[in-house]
Amino acid sequence: MVQENYHNMDSNKNRGRIVVTGGTGFIGSHTVVELQQSGYDVVIVDNLSNSNADVVDNIAKITGIRPSFEQVDCLDKEFMESRVFSKYSGIKAIIHFAASKAVGESVQKPLLYYRNNIVSLVNILELMPKYNVNGIVFSSSCTVYGQPDILPVTEDAPIKKAESPYGNTKQINEEIIQDTIKSGSPINAIILRYFNPIGAHPTALIGEMPNGVPMNLIPYLTQTAIGIRKELSVFGDDYDTPDGSCIRDYINVVDLAKAHVVSIERILEDKQLESVEEFNIGTGVGVSVLQLINAFERSTGVKLPYKIVGRRAGDIEKVWANPLKANTVLGWKAETSLEDTLKSAWDWQLKLNNK
Repeated sequence: MVQENYHNMDSNKNRGRIVVTGGTGFIGSHTVVELQQSGYDVVIVDNLSNSNADVVDNIAKITGIRPSFEQVDCLDKEFMESRVFSKYSGIKAIIHFAASKAVGESVQKPLLYYRNNIVSLVNILELMPKYNVNGIVFSSSCTVYGQPDILPVTEDAPIKKAESPYGNTKQINEEIIQDTIKSGSPINAIILRYFNPIGAHPTALIGEMPNGVPMNLIPYLTQTAIGIRKELSVFGDDYDTPDGSCIRDYINVVDLAKAHVVSIERILEDKQLESVEEFNIGTGVGVSVLQLINAFERSTGVKLPYKIVGRRAGDIEKVWANPLKANTVLGWKAETSLEDTLKSAWDWQLKLNNK
């Protein structure tokens, strides 16, 4: 039974207007829901290159409020200015998700990733001061750490040479934000370094829905479990880990979305904010790919066909977060269990198949 009115909102509460680029995407859509439920007025900007406009309808079903939506490519600076910055007054901050995001694809199509991920941010940073938008939350990644020397990894760990063009764009974009603020631009930024976001909203109204063959693990896994894909490929069983498969820190997407809300609150309300702050957003627990498969089978009762294949270019061996800084400074922590998260992804897949 889908819960249509998932959250009762205070309709008189308005904490300001937030622009969310990539807001119909996986993480973006869940963040829009959490922002609306926290009283923010949201404008979604998305070119729909890897998402669907139906997501806006489903956000409205969850929250009872339809967010504004502009189909705009962040690479088109003039269009961004006319359709977003000059059209919507009183924008308080930007949450910038819009980017290409698959490690494997970035190795095959590096120029696509450098153009999409870097130029879009530059355009936004150029427009923000002109329209007195002072805050940005940037969607970064644990890939900036490469293969860390010490685990769990803290925000003080050295930024290593990226293992993929995708990871390199995140490093470059962090540097662009830092250099822009050092130059005197009146911007405050919070950089969130995600670990591996998975799962779906408890209503099964929004979730991860890539166009074509999924590049990320969980949608490929659930499509395999339901019979769309023949089998799941596990890339490597000879890594230096307990079972030989890669280890990651899998964070529930709703928990992750809530980290963006508290980041916005910190930017808008906290006088102690430094100009740029970085936070790891993860659970603090490393889980191998094979452990993840076992957890999925336990939580759903569905047997998953998979095979071990060779290592994949760009993959690192193991990484998981030390989330203490986010826990203490932001007052945020991951709350959803891995099993509940995987069950939510499966419920979402079942919903997609019944459409």
